[in-house]
Amino acid sequence: MSFSDEKRKIEVIEYDPQWSKLFELEAKRVKQALGCNCIMVHHIGSTSVPGLCAKPIIDMLPVVRDIQEVDKVTKVMESLGYEAKGEYGIAFRRFFQKGKNTRTHNIHVYQEDDPEISRYLKFRDWMRSHTGDAESYAKLKLELAAKFPHDILGYCNGKDAFVAKIDVKDGFDGYRIVQALTDREWSAVRNLRQQSFLKSKVDAFTWTFTHKDHIHFVFYKNAEVVGYVHLQFLLENRAVLRILVIDKHYHNLGIESQFLRLCERWLYHQGFKKLLIQPSKETYKFYIGHGYVEMPFKDLDFDESDSQGIKIGKNLTIDCNLLNY
Repeated sequence: MSFSDEKRKIEVIEYDPQWSKLFELEAKRVKQALGCNCIMVHHIGSTSVPGLCAKPIIDMLPVVRDIQEVDKVTKVMESLGYEAKGEYGIAFRRFFQKGKNTRTHNIHVYQEDDPEISRYLKFRDWMRSHTGDAESYAKLKLELAAKFPHDILGYCNGKDAFVAKIDVKDGFDGYRIVQALTDREWSAVRNLRQQSFLKSKVDAFTWTFTHKDHIHFVFYKNAEVVGYVHLQFLLENRAVLRILVIDKHYHNLGIESQFLRLCERWLYHQGFKKLLIQPSKETYKFYIGHGYVEMPFKDLDFDESDSQGIKIGKNLTIDCNLLNY
């Protein structure tokens, strides 16, 4: 995900009581557009918290039965003035924005089993019931808007630590997979790569951080980054798992298996048919135990000296879509 195209001025204004009415009106339209797949639509974000200053953009969270079905109504959403942005950095989400020059609405669509739903609602409800934290959040946003008037990434980086603190306070305990974006996330990426896979202090593959055929996901437990995966996209609907690592503190909790299954599910959603790996000697048995078999493939991009030379893979099938968090 990139915010490079976000050049609008960041404006944080006083709470407007009309925001709740604007949500109700738009929620009816969006629910109708999403059809019977849509279960409900929540008002989230700062405009959903009475008295809290906010960017004047209504954030909405429709909950659906099947996230992939949302792609079939893209043109209907476009007829309402929305631009489809795909996942936009958060796995298993569909994101829509309305208002090209003057943004008015953001739509975050999630499937009913997705932990992100709970995270958004817990944050909103905490802000509604804890005045002190809401006031601190308002002050922070005003300061960031003044400091980064045209830099949405700087604005998001500035909010990151505060939001993580509220995630801890409000009791959110779910898992999340997001594309590395904030400074904190990229710091976690570098640390996990260094401590677990790199023999030298120099990471020769940081070029992949911005390459279109590579994606770097961080895996959250609550507000803490506990894992990281590096995937590379190949031709013929194939992907290579370059690195999957869990923080040492969580290593013995079985989280690797959950993370791997979610990566398989995500790739299946993207249309990939095979996930290939050239594992180290230490991780070979782990992947074999998860259904991977010998599957040779050409790998010209990476040094193979740290592997045992056995290339394995897995055919991604509809079973991947049945895997939940």
